[in-house]
Amino acid sequence: MKDIAELVKNTKKYKKAVIQKTFKSKKNTVAYVTLNKKPRVLKWFVPGLKRQMKTEYSILKKGSKKLNIPAVYEIDDKNNVITTQYIIGENLCDIINDKNTSNNEKQRLIILLADWYIKFHNYFKNKNQFIIRGDSTLRNFIFTDKIWGVDFEESRTGQPVEDIAGICSSILTTAPMFTKEKFKLCKLFIDTYIQQAPGRIMKVNEEIAYAILEKIQWRQDEEETLRKYCNKIRINGL
Repeated sequence: MKDIAELVKNTKKYKKAVIQKTFKSKKNTVAYVTLNKKPRVLKWFVPGLKRQMKTEYSILKKGSKKLNIPAVYEIDDKNNVITTQYIIGENLCDIINDKNTSNNEKQRLIILLADWYIKFHNYFKNKNQFIIRGDSTLRNFIFTDKIWGVDFEESRTGQPVEDIAGICSSILTTAPMFTKEKFKLCKLFIDTYIQQAPGRIMKVNEEIAYAILEKIQWRQDEEETLRKYCNKIRINGL
């Protein structure tokens, strides 16, 4: 991942961008900037991820018309950049894991998140085929007065249960991990989704266990704990 200041300096098109904030990204370089005095998010994709850049652009362009998804202003094939709307809010992961956030508020937000996913899956459904958001983590959501989804480079054809399991694994594995409260939030999330989309979610416990297991590649120091709860959920469920 390149330094954002260097990218701005060396790209004529964005030289006037004033960097306000950078965001964590495993693969790409993302920053909130002011460009021509307007708030924007610039996302530089590494050269090998041009397909993912076009995927994200497509999701944003179509989805922002009806869903809580940032508007996209431009795709720059030459510099591998997309320019999007900046959403002013708080990261959902931080709110859910803040000890000062009340249980009632956490539950309210989880219900709103389930509603967001139902609308996303319904909107991108074509007969019995779904586009899922992919990279389904709390970190990819922002809360203002409503839930906004961001970062769609890993969107693809799949089954909604993959997204649902991804969020549950994110809830359970962000600190504090695997608490009783976290398990209750996962159950609430799943129940809310199922009530509005019955019959759509199958073998969710197996999918959650698999999603937790996948995290080991990034968090090898926590492998023992992750494997322990992966096996518990696979055998006994949430």
